[in-house]
This record gives sequence, C-alpha cells and structure tokens, in this order.
Amino acid sequence: MAENIFLFVPNLIGYGRIILALISFYYMPTSPAMAASAYILSGFLDAFDGHAARMLNQGTKFGAMLDMLTDRCGTMCLLVTLAHFYPQYMFLFQLSSTIDISCHWLHLHTTVMAGRTSHKGQEANANPILRLYYSSRPVLFFMCAGNELFYASLYLLHFYEGPQVLGGLGLWRGFVYVLLPVAVLKSILALMQGYNAALGLGELDVREREEERKKAK
Repeated sequence: MAENIFLFVPNLIGYGRIILALISFYYMPTSPAMAASAYILSGFLDAFDGHAARMLNQGTKFGAMLDMLTDRCGTMCLLVTLAHFYPQYMFLFQLSSTIDISCHWLHLHTTVMAGRTSHKGQEANANPILRLYYSSRPVLFFMCAGNELFYASLYLLHFYEGPQVLGGLGLWRGFVYVLLPVAVLKSILALMQGYNAALGLGELDVREREEERKKAK
C-alpha cells in the first residue's frame, strides 16, 4: 500500500501552522495579543516539524515546500500589516517582502530542479557563509528568531511601548533597536541565496542546452 505523505506527522504539524497563521492574520488589525500569540505559536511549531521529519524519517519535498511557503507567507502578511501601520516606511517593507519571497523561492526551486533532497544541505549552499547559516542550528535559530522578533516588536509597538526596561525604554522599542541589524543581515543573506541560486539555475540551463545540442547531432 502506497504511503500517504500528506498525513505524515511533519505535514500535519504544517497544517496546524497554517491554521494558526490564518488566525493571526485575522486578528492583526485589532487584537495584538491574539495575533501575536497565534503568530508566535505558528513559528514555534516550525522547529517541531523539522525534528519530527528527522526522527520519523518523514522528510518530503512537499513538506519542505509547505514549510518554506508557510514561513514566507507569514512574514509577508506581517509586513503588509506593518506597511499599513507605518506608511512612511512602506517601501522598505515592500522591499523586505520582495527579497524574502523571491530569493527563498528561487533557492528552493533550484534545489528541487537539481535533484537535491534539501535546500539546507551543503550541496545546495556552496557559499561558506550560507553553509554556516544552514548547518549551524544556533546560528539559524538566532537569525530567524531575531528577524521575526524584530518585525513582531514593530507590530506590538504600534499598540503600546511594552514594559519599561533600561532608562524607561519600552521593551518593544528596545527590541526594535537591538534587532534591526539582524533583520538587515537576514535580507543580505537572502540576497546571497538568490544570487547563488540564479547561478545554479544558469548552470542547469547550460548543461541542458549542451545535452540538447549533442542529441541534435
């Protein structure tokens, strides 16, 4: 009997992440507590689907695509909300969303076309910086969590400053100041991903064209 990969545990977790993300999107304009709770829980479950995939040997291309698209769409919808809350920075939010979606999609698509099992593997990341980014779980967690916390703090800052910390500075404003470099670096890494993926896709095109010319002779 053929396996039903759509019912694999990591993919079931992925469906739960989508439901939580949709709840978050619905409440974003008016209810920061509900929106933030659902958004953070959806992001938190991201660590569990990968762990389940490795532990149960249930890693699939569908799961990798589902995971990546959930992450990208979640961040994109948060950026749409931020562009509404902070219209003076709309271009920056649009730029961040464009870089995030296009470069990650190109990277994953090139990985699949090259026949590799994961866009996080060393074969898919020849650049040493990107290899470190994906091979070191602490680095990957810090960058992804820091980037999401930066945008989440901007979102919460629209409603209130948060608990006062050093010198009376609001917690959310403090996170925004501290994590801004992380968000900028995350976009730079995404651009590097997109550039390397474009080179890889170009190499695939060259090989395919050479094979076609050989067949035509």
